[in-house]
This record gives sequence, C-alpha cells and structure tokens, in this order.
Amino acid sequence: MGDDAAMLQLVTSANVACGFHAGDPDLMASCFRQAKEAGCAVGAHVAFPDLAGFGRRALGLSPAEIRRAVAYQIGAAQGVAKLAGHRITYVKAHGALANLAERDAATAEAIADAVAAIDPQLTLLAIACSAQVAAGERAGLRVAHEIFADRAYTEEGRLAPRRETGAVIDDAEAIVARVALMLEKRALVTRGGALLATKIDSICVHGDTPHAVEIARRLRAGLEAAGWRLASFAAD
Repeated sequence: MGDDAAMLQLVTSANVACGFHAGDPDLMASCFRQAKEAGCAVGAHVAFPDLAGFGRRALGLSPAEIRRAVAYQIGAAQGVAKLAGHRITYVKAHGALANLAERDAATAEAIADAVAAIDPQLTLLAIACSAQVAAGERAGLRVAHEIFADRAYTEEGRLAPRRETGAVIDDAEAIVARVALMLEKRALVTRGGALLATKIDSICVHGDTPHAVEIARRLRAGLEAAGWRLASFAAD
C-alpha cells in the first residue's frame, strides 16, 4: 500500500495493521524489525475484520464483539512484535472503526476497555476532540491526542468523509502550513477556517496517501526547522 521502509525512517511511531484490514504475520514481523532498527515506536492498528475493504467499511459489530476483535488484534501484534525483538506501546483504531469511535461513545468505550484489559500501560492514540479521548480517560489509560496532517475536518471537528471532495489532502506545501497553524494555535483547523482547541500529541500521515513519503519528509523538515523536537508519544 505504500513505501513502509522509507516512512519508518521519517516517523517516530508506526501504526501497524494486525491482519484484520491488512497485514499478516510475515509483514508485521518485517515492519516491526525495520521499526526497531529505525528507533521507531510501534502500535497495534486495530480495525473491523474487512480485508477486502481495507477496514474502511462500517460493520455492524456489537460493543462486545468490538472488544473481542480489538483484544485479538492487540494480542497478535504483541506476539509478533516480541518475536521480532520489538514491543507494542500503544493502540490506535483504523478506518471505519476509528470513525465510528470518533462520535459513538459505546464503540469508543469498547476499544478503550479492551486496551485496558490487555495492558493498562498501553497508550491509547485517540482522534483529538472525539469520544475516544473521554473513553480512554474513563478506562484509566494514558491518552495521546492525534491530529491528521492529510485529512480535512468538518465544522464539528470530525474527519470529513473520504468520499467528499477535499477530504484527503495531498498537497505537501498546504499540509506543512496547516499543521504549523494547528500547532501554533493548539487547535484543529476546520474546512471553514474555525479553530477548535485541543491538545496535540501526535500528527498522522497516512501511508497510503498519494506522495506519503514526500509529505512526511517535508512535514518533518518543516517542523524541525520551526524548532519542534520530534519524539514518540508512547512510553519506551
């Protein structure tokens, strides 16, 4: 789906698919080994069981089914990471599961509860200004607030649906400028230009976004030139 090897040289934390929407034991092991060599933290990127749709189709799972699916994927990631000499330090929901948990408290709580049950020391990487943040805090987890470099926000602070024009941003120059503004203002920037205050602990660049490596390279260079020190939000 993208140039993982190149991306791992640029990012500080890598969200690795656990087999439900992408990936398999061999791909996971390879990615974990490369991340370890690059000094990059790794997290379990959990999703609906939807390989055909890359996890971007909403499935009608109950909260109990979501808890079990998330726990299953975390366990798989932990096992393969240990075999590869690395360690899972955080969990992030992917695609349709993340979008649902962005606004639906029951889904957000199912994810957070599964993470806390497996290992309460894991960090929950949550979409900023979403139901995921409150759910993670209620579960007693360390929560990292994530903004998206390459996705547009609605006026309510939700991620714009991918089917809408302009929802995915692939202009590197525009991305660097918009992330700089969000960090300066400590806020999400909506499509209409509104600023919604939030903590910011992590900046996401999707590996399958067009020109993802170039975007990540230019974004990292821009942040470092502005004096930001980049490091993983996850505990070692």
